[in-house]
Amino acid sequence: MTTLTKPPMGWNSWDCYGAAVNEAQVRANAEYMARNLKEFGWEYIVVDIQWFEPNAVSHEYNKDAALVMDEFGRLLPAENRFPSAAGKKGFGPLADYVHSLGLKFGIHILRGIPKEAVRRNVRIENTDCRGAEIADFGSVCQWNGDMCGIDMSRKGAQEYYNSIFSLYALWGVDFVKVDDIARPYHKAEVEAIAKAIENSGRDMVLSLSPGAAPIKEAEHLSKWANMWRMTDDFWDQWEPLKKMFDYCREWFPYTGDNHFPDCDMLPLGRLRLCNREHGENTKFTMDEQKLLMSLWAIFRSPLMFGGDMTMNDEFTLSLIQNREVIDINQNSWGGREVYRKGDEIVWAAGGSGDVRYLAHFNVGEEEAAVEFNPEYIGIRGKIDVCEIWGGEERKGILRIKSLIPPHGVKLYKVSGAAV
Repeated sequence: MTTLTKPPMGWNSWDCYGAAVNEAQVRANAEYMARNLKEFGWEYIVVDIQWFEPNAVSHEYNKDAALVMDEFGRLLPAENRFPSAAGKKGFGPLADYVHSLGLKFGIHILRGIPKEAVRRNVRIENTDCRGAEIADFGSVCQWNGDMCGIDMSRKGAQEYYNSIFSLYALWGVDFVKVDDIARPYHKAEVEAIAKAIENSGRDMVLSLSPGAAPIKEAEHLSKWANMWRMTDDFWDQWEPLKKMFDYCREWFPYTGDNHFPDCDMLPLGRLRLCNREHGENTKFTMDEQKLLMSLWAIFRSPLMFGGDMTMNDEFTLSLIQNREVIDINQNSWGGREVYRKGDEIVWAAGGSGDVRYLAHFNVGEEEAAVEFNPEYIGIRGKIDVCEIWGGEERKGILRIKSLIPPHGVKLYKVSGAAV
């Protein structure tokens, strides 16, 4: 695995293109990121699920789907969707293009070995073992019919994982999102994949999905993965967003260098394009979007944008180009919930020098007038504050008084003498 001191920031194709993303769409989003977001720290371009299926057309999975694979049972990009893969080049040319823009390239995979590879009883590269000898049909994905698990006690099991990650290294992959592995938690395969990345000789971020990953495995997750999902798929609905505060309160002790619990993608901008010709804008209000970005930032979740970036409006772009918010996500420390009081939730984190960050959330249905004592976050006496989203500054105050809209947030940069 790679070594991460900051949460990854990037784009993932799932929220906008589901299983149907194609090369032109990936290239367009990469170009947009290079022009508009790279200077702010955004860098990963991740192709999500079913890139190996020629007939994928939506967010739904096709039953008994035809898959493209090589003679060793390793999945390959469907050339009708990713034409640069022709001639057994795989994702190499697309990764090279993303790298040429100064960005990094990632892919989604499902745990295990393709069922079709087991039916063919393919030989595992560089071994005399066969696919049917390592397959575990008692451990199959419940929501996608393409794969079955691998019994890591069997000869050839580690070698199969080594073979697919050696291929990804050859392609130039920098980020791998492994699905059907964190819920339920497949400990042996997590370790096997981490070892396969190490054996590949290439640094790759290891991201585990879906959630909720089990909190009892927090120490194991921290050792063997760079990031892992705390929830099931997160979409643009208020109740799951409100629930995210509970997940963050549970998981914040396990956020640190090289291990980042993941709130899931940012379902912002233009979404669900494969189901509708022009897609649809996020259902979150502007206040909810600021709340979402503030929570992801102060919790230090990975930031993976889910909309088609080429369709971003000015407001959406302002959310992901806010340098102060990004700085909180990338460089703050000690982010934690300070207290809850009814619909009022307060989070705080440390910054450089005497700087503290304060996120004052209102998860209720009415506007809230609130007051905060800075001593709760280790600052005494008069303070200077700047509200990051609106830019309002107040100097030499003793208390922070806020009027917060429903489903909204006030996000403050606070300076003052430490207690």
